[in-house]
Amino acid sequence: MQIIRLLYKKSPQSAVQLSKKLAISLPSTRSMLNELIDEEVVLIKGTGESSGGRKPVLYSLNGEAFHILAVEMDQYNAQAVILNCLNEPCSEIFQFDSNIDDPEFISKLDQAFNRLETSSGIRKTQVNAIGIGMPGLIDPRTGVNQTIKNPARRSIAQQVEKHFKLSTYIENDARMQTLGEFVFGQAKNSQNTLVINWSWGLGLGMIINGEIFAGSNGCSGEFSHIRVVEDGELCECGKRGCLQTITGAQHLLDLAKQAIANKEISQLTNDFQHRPDELTVKAVIASALKGDELSINLISQLGKNMAWGLSILIQLYNPELILLSGPLSAPKQYLLPTIQQALHQYCLENILSNVKIEISALAEHSGLKGTGVMVFKKLFSTQQANR
Repeated sequence: MQIIRLLYKKSPQSAVQLSKKLAISLPSTRSMLNELIDEEVVLIKGTGESSGGRKPVLYSLNGEAFHILAVEMDQYNAQAVILNCLNEPCSEIFQFDSNIDDPEFISKLDQAFNRLETSSGIRKTQVNAIGIGMPGLIDPRTGVNQTIKNPARRSIAQQVEKHFKLSTYIENDARMQTLGEFVFGQAKNSQNTLVINWSWGLGLGMIINGEIFAGSNGCSGEFSHIRVVEDGELCECGKRGCLQTITGAQHLLDLAKQAIANKEISQLTNDFQHRPDELTVKAVIASALKGDELSINLISQLGKNMAWGLSILIQLYNPELILLSGPLSAPKQYLLPTIQQALHQYCLENILSNVKIEISALAEHSGLKGTGVMVFKKLFSTQQANR
């Protein structure tokens, strides 16, 4: 119903405001609002400012009228949460080990759903839909992820929907993070912004002319796989020299392990010389934040490589803002100065002077928030929410 969609987009609103947007009479609007109040979908949220007469009654969605299960995946992990239609979490954020090629993903998601149902008190019958943000070449119209290696599992939305008997929508994780930033974060009200999830790969989401850009079939934003090094390292995509191979988390670990093998002076060498396979990205970052010179230099090297990739985006898209998120963006005091300095070498100054580069404040929550917005918009536009 259009009133639900309008109140989801902005709450509270008066009957007069809703009537104008719906282009229907005020009595008809009030009648529909009263029906929704009786169904406990809409609540009266006080009164607004008067323009000379009686103060207008303000209406808002009842947050508990609709719920969804929001899921976000990366290369090795997944997290899930139950959200209400005010975009508020109604449960803990439950993390579990999985990936897009995990044949047990649906089983693990079922276990996570059971855990959230128990901890939140929200029954599965109160959940209206499922949304999943995941890496890969995704066509959200068909619910297919072409990056899943097993062709039988690529129609992942259909398979999840069949198992849970709930409408299921999938989208690229980078676009969901971008949507979260666009609605709730630093990209709010921006027109041309790039959001990069800097982790094992480089997930890129784009806001162009105030809209999330998906491309002709949902495959835009493959920033990781721009070839920048001729005959470079082999990338997970099967090609050589992709940007990911010189900027991703695996490259950071490879550099650190080589330094440890060379017995370079570092806290990392002291801690991991006899157990290099236990080295993690978190350990390198933690060491840098404690002032370890080797770790700082490795992270700065990654930052310079990232600037090379960013310079391409800046000169192609002329953005007003670039937001960096993900685990590799954490040591910002070492990254931002390095990136800015390198960009002055790589970019035309007139273009570079227009762009701000910031670290996301939403961090790991942007993808879940964006997935929630995506699903509720689909529910309220297609009227598939079951009350």
